[in-house]
Amino acid sequence: MKSTPSALLDALSAALGAEGVLTGAAVRERAASWIDPTPLEALAVVRPRTTADVATVLRLCHAARQPVVVRGGATNLVQGTRTSASDLVLSLERMTEVTAIDPVNQTMTVQAGAALQAVQETAARHGLFFPLDLAARGSATIGGCIAMNAGGVRVLRYGMMRELTLGLEVALPDGVVLSSLNAMLKNNAGYDLKHLFIGSEGTLGVVTQAVLRLFPMPQAWFTALLAVASFSQVTALLSLLQHLLGASLTSFEVMWNDYYRLTTTPPALSKPPLRQDFTYYVLVEAIGGDDKLDRQRFEEVLERAARNGLFEDAVLARTTQQRADLWRIREDSEQIERQYHPSFGFDVSLPLSAMEAYVGRVRLGIEQRFGREARCWIYGHLGDGNLHINLWAPSLQPEDVDAAAQLVYAPLSAFGGSISAEHGIGLEKKKYLPLSRSPQEIQVMQRLKRAFDPHNILNPGRVFDLDAEDDR
Repeated sequence: MKSTPSALLDALSAALGAEGVLTGAAVRERAASWIDPTPLEALAVVRPRTTADVATVLRLCHAARQPVVVRGGATNLVQGTRTSASDLVLSLERMTEVTAIDPVNQTMTVQAGAALQAVQETAARHGLFFPLDLAARGSATIGGCIAMNAGGVRVLRYGMMRELTLGLEVALPDGVVLSSLNAMLKNNAGYDLKHLFIGSEGTLGVVTQAVLRLFPMPQAWFTALLAVASFSQVTALLSLLQHLLGASLTSFEVMWNDYYRLTTTPPALSKPPLRQDFTYYVLVEAIGGDDKLDRQRFEEVLERAARNGLFEDAVLARTTQQRADLWRIREDSEQIERQYHPSFGFDVSLPLSAMEAYVGRVRLGIEQRFGREARCWIYGHLGDGNLHINLWAPSLQPEDVDAAAQLVYAPLSAFGGSISAEHGIGLEKKKYLPLSRSPQEIQVMQRLKRAFDPHNILNPGRVFDLDAEDDR
């Protein structure tokens, strides 16, 4: 039987203490998300400190049939953490500890509320390297990165969060704790259950701790920005770099002209290190263990690419600051929202061979629908097939989001693409999920959700809609 909200809040306060449950003005003084400054709406914000606390919260909410929305750094881009006044927010903001670090086995055990940047810095203090990297590194949490199977700018070398997670501790929707803090690279003893939760957007359980895979800290970084005239050059350049640099190639980021021009023109802080009239700009990065020898190799590979006619101009970073300056050009996507509002952003994935034709079709559709003054900024992690597409037009209104989404998503089926590369589905993309998943796949997802969360309390409505079990 359901309990009243006040009875549930009393029980949660008794379990977590007064500071562990925020209500009223303490909720509304928080922003809805990092891109939405309006006051947060929620029944309450609960702030557990331990896995046991999380389990208690979920057990009480399961019994009360209370919807729970999990919140980390609130950097989600598909409305995965949007709430209503009747939702309970489960915030992991007090679960930020690194509980163990093992330099010999190169692993770190960390609570899910720890920020990505804090994990990176802790690993570095031990001479180790956690390679996942995002522009939102200071806010995005490890739990959120796992829930979304985050990728970032080094997927080409290190893979997504799925490849960087060795073990998990998860609180299930009924409060049962599944603890599998495995620290081994190889463990084929039955089902590897962690993969059910990685990328599930918090709909099957709440990640409370994780064992992360670390690597030796690279001793040298080599970064270059290349100006490229054609997409055939882009693909040939990637192939050459992969063949000649091998595993040392970590990043291959491509910016279309409009995006590069935006992030290197005032009020953007970056100045253009290369002319602004090239078609594409490729940010290439590699790592090494010997600054002199590996730099020589990196530069020799670029010289070969130049001789092969694969780029038109280049600038190489010679200092740490120059490297940071080049990356700022790529990461300054906030210029879109600052200068053009409202704008719509999309995150898609498709084979590299189909990308030029796909982008052409999307641009044409946008121009036909919103006029010649429409703007379309495109950039992405092309080494792993991930494109970010942002559009704006003078006539664009918030209610045009569905028309814009159809222009971006509908062509993907013909090109074997996906409506989400790394941002997930959330509330925003669920109506388009059938474009990328078959009815049978969606049915299996729904069956998994019902098995783990029969009352549909945990992040309800994310990914797909599912009615709660009848309360008998």
